[in-house]
Amino acid sequence: MDPLTLFFLFLSVGLVVWSIKKDKAKTLASMRKSKSMMKGMMGEIISIIFMIGLILAFLPPDSIKDILGSSNAFLSTIGSAIIGSITLIPAFVAFPLVGSLVDSGASIIPAVAFLTTLTMVGVVTFPLERQEFGLKFALTRNILSFVFALFIALGMGVIL
Repeated sequence: MDPLTLFFLFLSVGLVVWSIKKDKAKTLASMRKSKSMMKGMMGEIISIIFMIGLILAFLPPDSIKDILGSSNAFLSTIGSAIIGSITLIPAFVAFPLVGSLVDSGASIIPAVAFLTTLTMVGVVTFPLERQEFGLKFALTRNILSFVFALFIALGMGVIL
């Protein structure tokens, strides 16, 4: 294990021990509640693993590299950003999916464009946002989020 993982492991164990010493009843109650929450999320977690497996099975690494590789960075970045804007999946599903795509040969810029637009832009949720906040606000927020997501992707491409 890397040092940062070990640090967080020891930190969390230490904080749990400290919490038990401070108030054992509350700590155990919160642990029971988190256990029931985890049971509720188990179906989603298994479906995430299944979905990633299906995507990687139908898209071999060579295809992923051709579609999202560095040879057509501009088109793949715009395409990934559009798909991320339309897609409505939880962020905790997107992170392992993007990691698997990058491991399979996708360039970092389109992967980050997909991830940032997925979390920042909401085409699917636009009608609700328009109803609650108004058309001008919803449109402005989504357009600015799309543009800033592209800047973030380009910045991450330079950094990484």
